[in-house]
Amino acid sequence: MRIVIAEDDPLLREGLALLLRAEDLDVVATAGTPGEFLVAVDDHAPDVAIVDVRMPPTHTDEGIVAAVEARRRRPGLAVLVLSAYVEQAFATDLFSVGAAGLGYLLKERVGRVEEFLAALHRVADGGSVIDPEVVAQLLARNRRTDTALSELSPREREVLGLMAEGLGNSAIAERLFVTDGAVHKHIRSIFSKLQLPPDDQADRRVTAVLRYLNGGRR
Repeated sequence: MRIVIAEDDPLLREGLALLLRAEDLDVVATAGTPGEFLVAVDDHAPDVAIVDVRMPPTHTDEGIVAAVEARRRRPGLAVLVLSAYVEQAFATDLFSVGAAGLGYLLKERVGRVEEFLAALHRVADGGSVIDPEVVAQLLARNRRTDTALSELSPREREVLGLMAEGLGNSAIAERLFVTDGAVHKHIRSIFSKLQLPPDDQADRRVTAVLRYLNGGRR
C-alpha cells in the first residue's frame, strides 16, 4: 500500500508517517500544502491519500478540494480525510459523488491506533468509513428538525448510524447481537420511512444516508 500524507501540522504529519512506517506501510511522500499534495499524487501514484480538511492558505476546505481533485486525476485513489471537528458540509461534500474508497475520521481517532489502521485498510480495500462520532452528531442535529428521521425507532437509528459508518449487514448484526434477518428488516423499514430506494451495496447505502442527513439534497 503506497500512501501520501497531506497535513500542514509538521508534528502530526511526521507522526503519522512514523506510525504507518512502523506498521510496514509504504509512505511514499508527505505534503504540507494542497499544491505539494497534488504534485505528490502525480509523481508517486499512491494507492491511498490521508488528507487534512483544513489546509493553507485559508484553512477552510482546501483539503477537501484537493482530495476531490486528486481523485479526478487518479481515479480509484482511496482517500481518508482527517478533521479536528464534525463538519457536516465537508462530510456530505466529500461523499456526494460516491463513497467507495472514502473515509472521514476525526483526528482524535488517530490516537486509537488499531481503529485508525482498520479504517485505513477498509478505505484502501474500496470500502467506506465515517467516524462514529460524526454519525452520532449528524443524526442528533437532524433528528431535531426532520420529521422523517424522528419516525425511526431507536433500533432503526442505531442501524442507520452503523450503516453510515460503512458496516455491512453481518457486521451490524454482530455489533447489535441480532440476526442478519433482523438487520435486513430494519434496513427495509429505514429506507421506506426515509423514502430512499433500498440497496445492499455499502457505498450507495452510505451515500444515501449522508444525502439524507444533509437535508435530502441529491
